[in-house]
Amino acid sequence: MGSRKRLSNEKIKEAKKEIASAKLNNVPTSPRKMRLVTDIIRGVEIQKALGILKYTKNHASIRLEKLLLSAIANWQVKNEGADIEEAGLYVKTISVDSARQLKRIRTAPQGRAHRIRKRSNHVTLVLGTKEDKQKVQD
Repeated sequence: MGSRKRLSNEKIKEAKKEIASAKLNNVPTSPRKMRLVTDIIRGVEIQKALGILKYTKNHASIRLEKLLLSAIANWQVKNEGADIEEAGLYVKTISVDSARQLKRIRTAPQGRAHRIRKRSNHVTLVLGTKEDKQKVQD
């Protein structure tokens, strides 16, 4: 590998060290139902987001709570000496993308068939610190 590529690769690695993220693939919930819950916690501090997810009735909130806890654990691994409360972590970005669809057939009247699309999605969650938030606002 050339020196130019190596240098750019090192810059990318340094940038990724500051970002704590978690990804959830092939969740058997429709993306529309998942987005209803993700929109509630976008930009919210992690303690408040965990409380929201714990008391939300939607089924998607259970999976998102686990994903948020995973992202917090990933942040702790990258920042071993830091304290979570002092860092002021918040949900920087959370995105829901559609994944594969399982296509099934349901019987319909007069010998016909209707197609049923069982949708699934991918969720990506990125945490940020309050320092990042201040940089964006300035």
